[in-house]
Amino acid sequence: MMRRQFQDREDLEQYLRQEFPRAEGGLSPFLGGRAAAEDKLASFPVSRYAGTRNFLSGAVSRLSPYIRHGVITLREVYERFAAAKSEKFVQELAWRDYWQRVYVEIGDGVWQDREPSKTGVPYQDALPEDWGSTGLACMDGFAEELESTGYLHNHARMWTAAYLVHWRRAAWQAGARWFLQHLLDGDPASNNLSWQWVASTFSWKPYIFNRENLERYTGGRYCMDCARRDNCPFEKSYEALTLELFQL
Repeated sequence: MMRRQFQDREDLEQYLRQEFPRAEGGLSPFLGGRAAAEDKLASFPVSRYAGTRNFLSGAVSRLSPYIRHGVITLREVYERFAAAKSEKFVQELAWRDYWQRVYVEIGDGVWQDREPSKTGVPYQDALPEDWGSTGLACMDGFAEELESTGYLHNHARMWTAAYLVHWRRAAWQAGARWFLQHLLDGDPASNNLSWQWVASTFSWKPYIFNRENLERYTGGRYCMDCARRDNCPFEKSYEALTLELFQL
């Protein structure tokens, strides 16, 4: 039987390294438990959410791992912030509830295209061999962050999914599987149906982004030192990218 009591997180990490010597990485910066979840609830500046949520430095709740594992419920979160009248935040809670309701109806059907793809191009059911070492500072950074912390800002998840599906022609299922291997808040409902939204198999068009969008919401922190900054695959207009990536 595994130990359940530890002096501190360092003691916990040392114990886990002894028990699982082949496991890579360290502990996630997320603290588990009800007390940590309540601290997140108390410190979340919901009034800033709508205006800043797309920025990686924006005011997001980071409550999803606690919701995913039942530490707190969607109802609790909603009731805590309903009076704040943050329509955008409530909409995000509603999306999470919707994904779960779809999952109840279709189960493992979340692994199948819900609609035909709108891109007109074929895909490979595997991640690219260079994934994590593409030379693109943004994508390599997102991959490293997810693997080391178990978390990614939602905008970074969308960029990652769009890159893998639309630029690298990886089937959305391959990316969804990789996310579920690492996300602390990963569940087949929100995860898979969000990947399908990006891929256009559960939406009316594929989601893409360009360098201007990425630089704006990251504060340019990746592009500044990127080895491929002078040969960036995202350095185009949305119209040009649509013509390049899809067969419409």
